[in-house]
Amino acid sequence: MAKLIHSMIRVRDEAASLAFYERAFGLTVADRLVFDGFTLIYLSNAEQDFELELTVNHDRDRPYELGDGYGHLAVSVEDVDAEHARFVSEGLSPLPVKQLALGDRVVGRFFFVVDPDGYRIEVLQRGAPGRFL
Repeated sequence: MAKLIHSMIRVRDEAASLAFYERAFGLTVADRLVFDGFTLIYLSNAEQDFELELTVNHDRDRPYELGDGYGHLAVSVEDVDAEHARFVSEGLSPLPVKQLALGDRVVGRFFFVVDPDGYRIEVLQRGAPGRFL
């Protein structure tokens, strides 16, 4: 059986990305590997084994084009309203909290936030039906 262990995104400004992911999600550096042309930074927190890998290409001087294939990362939280308020107070500019329903059945509450490189992250209320773990 396969186990997902990390997802990688390319970032341009290492300091801005590290500050964002720590403030937003409590992710800190688990490992940092510096190579000749790039650096790999693995972020994690105590709630999971899954890591976010940030790749910093040393010679990159312009923003990455995310294209039309990228969707979003997703995280779950205990209280989506409290997290939204915290994001606002941290100056992270979250979009409004929304509710997803299938007919009369509410299947999730969530909001999106965008990181310094334009990656969208969905913040979901934990315990909702479906894939909202």
